[in-house]
Amino acid sequence: MKTQSPYPYKASHRFARMSVLKVRKILDLIRGKYADEAMQILKYLPHRGARYTEKVLKSAMANAEDQGVRNPGDLIVADARGDGAAMFKRLMPRARGMAHLIKRRSCHITIGLADLETALAGPEAARRMAEEA
Repeated sequence: MKTQSPYPYKASHRFARMSVLKVRKILDLIRGKYADEAMQILKYLPHRGARYTEKVLKSAMANAEDQGVRNPGDLIVADARGDGAAMFKRLMPRARGMAHLIKRRSCHITIGLADLETALAGPEAARRMAEEA
């Protein structure tokens, strides 16, 4: 089942070739911060997952700007999720004719931006406001 972000400005990267455990640590750093501040944090992190997350955040800010927000840097990173995705499963030969399973993991990165009032109200209020509009 596909879950939708209730926040109005969102972007996602599906099937990113990185483990979700590595990406979640980075997403925890930016959740609840202003978009400009989150961009500065991601810019100086040395991790490959930070590059993926930075691209998704830029895309969410561009989506907000496209929908009429004057300054997308003033939006809050209200929803930053990393969900598990499909795995490539490979077999590696081991001793005595056995096989060892290698799981090459991937993940879905989703970022939702909202203005301060919507972010403080929570996802249920954001969902109601989206349905009314």
